[in-house]
Amino acid sequence: MKKILVVGAGGQIGSELVPYLRGIYGESNVVATDINCNSCTKLAEGGPFEELDALDGKRYAEIVRKYNIDAIYNLVALLSATGEKNPQLAWNINMGALMNSLEIARENSCSVFTPSSIGAFGPSTPADNTPQDTVMRPSTIYGVCKVTGEMLSDYYFTRFGVDTRSVRFPGIISNVTLPGGGTTDYAVEIYYGAIKDKKFTCPLPQGTYLDMMYMPDALQAAVKLMEADPSRLKHRNSFNVTAMSFDPEKIYATIKRRIPEFTMSYDVEPVKKAIADSWPNYMNDSCAREEWDWNPQWNLETMTDDMLKVIGEKHAKGLI
Repeated sequence: MKKILVVGAGGQIGSELVPYLRGIYGESNVVATDINCNSCTKLAEGGPFEELDALDGKRYAEIVRKYNIDAIYNLVALLSATGEKNPQLAWNINMGALMNSLEIARENSCSVFTPSSIGAFGPSTPADNTPQDTVMRPSTIYGVCKVTGEMLSDYYFTRFGVDTRSVRFPGIISNVTLPGGGTTDYAVEIYYGAIKDKKFTCPLPQGTYLDMMYMPDALQAAVKLMEADPSRLKHRNSFNVTAMSFDPEKIYATIKRRIPEFTMSYDVEPVKKAIADSWPNYMNDSCAREEWDWNPQWNLETMTDDMLKVIGEKHAKGLI
């Protein structure tokens, strides 16, 4: 059975990816790590857990060897809006964790999954039906890290034979863990506002279309790509993937049909608006569909039903 290490497991993706992987590969075969063990109680209760600063290469390598790891999911990153507040820190964390992951994978014959993002694109990229292979000149340090990460991962594949794979995730919407400083966070926060306060103040303006994806599809994408036949993969780092595209008015209208008293106003945050304006309206993910059979299962309507149901149950129990 494959032995998997998830680095940065306490974040939005990792907190759900770890249980998902353990359900597939077995609890004892998926090791979760994070820099802060206090926030990862559930992950530690469900299987192996190690405290790890991903910038500590020596400790990182010790864990890989201790558990005979075959595959690394490197999820360590400062997100777009947070990264703009401290670009140097964002670069050091994002690229330091990736470089350690790639080097340790090379030394220990591991495969590596490192998510890229729609943030890898920039204002000169075609915004509509954004191609798999196109201009990539991002205007954020987060995007610069993602483009660099894609190229570095490809280099480690072609130069050293490390099995590196990646997807360009859109905004990810989850009902489990709140996001942490991303430009697309509003698409999660709006559901909490609808349930708790029946109102929401949106930081992005009307007409700002962005690619989005429900977390179950994001988890499926990561594992499906890592299990894909390598002989079919032409792009590796990194595949466009998406499930839906909407602007604030569209998601608001979808929620309002279910909660008629829900209202939304705008208080546009200039930094988030500038970042969002530099990203695609919607991506073309045909290469992922052709090379590893990518096929999202959730759309805006079905996702909204599920988000409101789960968050409503949490609110009723006093958990939010």
